[in-house]
Amino acid sequence: MDFNKIYINGEWIDSTSGEFIEVENPANKTIIARVPRGNKEDVDKAVKAAKDAFVTWQFSSLEERIAIMQKVVDGLKNNIEYMAETVVKELGCGYKFSKETHIKDFVMEAENYIKIAKEYNFEKKLSKSVVRREPVGVIGCLTPWNFPLEQIVKKVIPAILAGNCVILKPSQTTPLTAYILSDIVDKAGFPKGVFNLVSGKGGEVGNALASHEDVDMISFTGSTTGGREVSKLAAQSIKKVVLELGGKSATIILKGGDYKLAVKSTLDTVYLNTGQTCNAYTRLLVPKDDLKEVEKLIVEETKNYKFGDPSDKSVDVGPLASKKQFDKVKRYIETGLEEGAEMLVGEIPDNDDNGYYVGPVVFTNVSNDMVIAQEEIFGPVLVVIPYSTEEESIEIANDSIYGLAGAVFGPEDKANEVARKIRTGSIYVNEGEWDLDAPFGGYKHSGIGREGGVEGFEEFLEIKTIYN
Repeated sequence: MDFNKIYINGEWIDSTSGEFIEVENPANKTIIARVPRGNKEDVDKAVKAAKDAFVTWQFSSLEERIAIMQKVVDGLKNNIEYMAETVVKELGCGYKFSKETHIKDFVMEAENYIKIAKEYNFEKKLSKSVVRREPVGVIGCLTPWNFPLEQIVKKVIPAILAGNCVILKPSQTTPLTAYILSDIVDKAGFPKGVFNLVSGKGGEVGNALASHEDVDMISFTGSTTGGREVSKLAAQSIKKVVLELGGKSATIILKGGDYKLAVKSTLDTVYLNTGQTCNAYTRLLVPKDDLKEVEKLIVEETKNYKFGDPSDKSVDVGPLASKKQFDKVKRYIETGLEEGAEMLVGEIPDNDDNGYYVGPVVFTNVSNDMVIAQEEIFGPVLVVIPYSTEEESIEIANDSIYGLAGAVFGPEDKANEVARKIRTGSIYVNEGEWDLDAPFGGYKHSGIGREGGVEGFEEFLEIKTIYN
């Protein structure tokens, strides 16, 4: 398909900038496409289109919105293979993880939002009033590079189903999946202006959306630093803001827990997607007198992951997404050694001549005050922290500016008790599984608001009370 245009008011048009951003395959550093480098003028056009469309779209029937959105979901289902292969090329993750997690899981979530919309009660009758939920208006959706379909689904699908109009600004690093979805949306038949796509740089297109007076809400996923900047810009016009930001989540292994399950579950989050996952369990808290046992399990389990070129479909873990990521993760690995952490698995990556490859790295005997234990590395790097008592494990887990996710492995009652003491937006206990209907988001510097489930749907609604 043609990636050289932006999508505004129901049409594929040229960006007014006349400039482009190259999209690189991180596995071999080849340029696979280019997308427009949108600018403020493009944003102004998109916002006007969305604002004009909202005049009538907000009063469209739920049945109409659902019927058109079902065409989008059907289109996603028909393009699973195409999108999976695209994510492999633009992000560099393994094919199986791309297809099963990046694409299939979030096509299911898109369909689940239709179910939520069908069942949602937009009005509640009180004794002397009616409380209504109404669309917010024009929504700026700023999505990250590490999960290029998921974050679009979590924003665009519920926002439009709720009666809003949107402008999507995908990451400049992985914009191609967004283009595939935009083509599907175009063919579904929404009224002009309901959905718009402006590609470009975050500091240009993203900031223009966040500061635009006619944008009513910003839904942003990205770094905590980026979220802070977006919040400042949005505050100038008192926008509603939802932020899904960084994490430094902890797994706690309790005495009596399934150590092998704990290690495998933790490594899955740290290695798959090459560690570029905000809710990865990048701190593993282990009973001090069982440290050696857990270290042995980590070494053995790591052998089961195949790192390499994702064009080989048997590869589980590919390269990092960009030169910027490679340099950042390499610096953190060097920092860990400088801090005195012991490297149990891995090595400092040599160079990026043939792609942005970083193999698995595990540091052990880490103290929680080290940089590598406090800052989000966003690579396949795990830190193992020994603890002496259950109370200390809880204290260490909560000793972070973040509070996005986590896990506890241990005897069922005790594990659930500990899980309730961890200040984090989501936490898995033993064999707990992802729930489509559950909300996702964080405490502290991990964000504001929720995505997913009914709670994620409601973020795109305002509350009105009518006294009658």
